[in-house]
Amino acid sequence: MKILSAVLLFILAGLQYQIWFGQSGVVAQQRLAGQVAEQRARMEQLAVRNRKMTAEVLAMQGGNKAFESRARSELGLVKKGEVFYLIADESDP
Repeated sequence: MKILSAVLLFILAGLQYQIWFGQSGVVAQQRLAGQVAEQRARMEQLAVRNRKMTAEVLAMQGGNKAFESRARSELGLVKKGEVFYLIADESDP
């Protein structure tokens, strides 16, 4: 009887181990849930970026104002006949 109890206890312990720490156990599911949450946050960031890029492409297709605005802000370009003034801050050495 003691041997049967020991064998059953050993089997029960093995099954409990699989439930908690196995490949599809509780710990693995919690780890996967965390990874899913991280991926969803990343997907939301990428969706926001895609919406901004789509709006920018549509603006570029709409006319020259978007090109002109981007050239002025990113490249520092000026039109013919315009005068560019650069005012330096006194705090910069």
